[in-house]
Amino acid sequence: MATEQSPAAGAPPSRLVIASRQSRLAMWQAEHVQARLRELYPPCEVEILGMTTEGDRVLDRALNEIGGKGLFVKELELALLDGRADLAVHSLKDVPMELGASFALAAIMAREDPRDAFVSNRYGSLEALPPGARVGTSSLRRAAQIRRAFPALEVLPLRGNVNTRLARLDEGRYDAILLAAAGLKRLGYAARIRAIVPPSLSLPAAGQGALAIETLAGRADLERWLAPLADRRTAVEVHAERTVSRLLGGSCRVPLAAWCVTTPEGGLKLIARVAAEDGSGLAEAVVETPQADLAAAAGLGEQAAQALRAQGADRWLVSS
Repeated sequence: MATEQSPAAGAPPSRLVIASRQSRLAMWQAEHVQARLRELYPPCEVEILGMTTEGDRVLDRALNEIGGKGLFVKELELALLDGRADLAVHSLKDVPMELGASFALAAIMAREDPRDAFVSNRYGSLEALPPGARVGTSSLRRAAQIRRAFPALEVLPLRGNVNTRLARLDEGRYDAILLAAAGLKRLGYAARIRAIVPPSLSLPAAGQGALAIETLAGRADLERWLAPLADRRTAVEVHAERTVSRLLGGSCRVPLAAWCVTTPEGGLKLIARVAAEDGSGLAEAVVETPQADLAAAAGLGEQAAQALRAQGADRWLVSS
């Protein structure tokens, strides 16, 4: 195993290895976790194992055509299985809704802004775009919602890391692009955001903006060491989002969005949405509970899934 020793209960680790994709954003995420672990356990040697995944290598086709978001985590999971790494850091929205039996999400960290961002060199918002304007996005979820709200726009595929997408915008291939606000802020590109897209126009993906730390199942030592990095509020909110997504077969092949927030009264409010890929139809569920724990979050996700199916959302769902 990558860990050099198996300390007694409560003893800090001597060495930990983090598996990460090698994109700039993924490395930022891994380095963020690395820094937190070094603060918590100063004697610990924390290393990063950079890897290139299938999702990074194949950029000429949409994710829903080549196997989905799981392509971003498979190689990292292999590194956990063969002992090259102790943990893997992911954007939670890239983590499949069903993990293999060998793996566990040991910690969900505090979430950044979960909303989508509008980026353009010429226009200030989606509403300001003229008919026929070209909008780039890698997300079927974003594309379906934008086609629904703005049928006169031309929504085009856009793959690649954040820097590549910004470069293609700057080259004039698109009039605007849509990206996760969290990624832009984490990379220091907040100034490129012309507007935050209102959730009424583009509801976020389940787990968007949150970081997840994956380990092998049964690693109680790692769970204990990672516990200080976990954020309970984020974990509860994304559990509701991932529950509705899991029940509806959520993946990058499904135009499904889900966003849960903690209400001022201390409960939970979940908005979930399924749209036709061409924008011709949309189903939405808004459900609330006065409780804010994992059980309540799961129940909320189940209610939302039932409500969406009652509205005929199955016609737009594709088996992943």
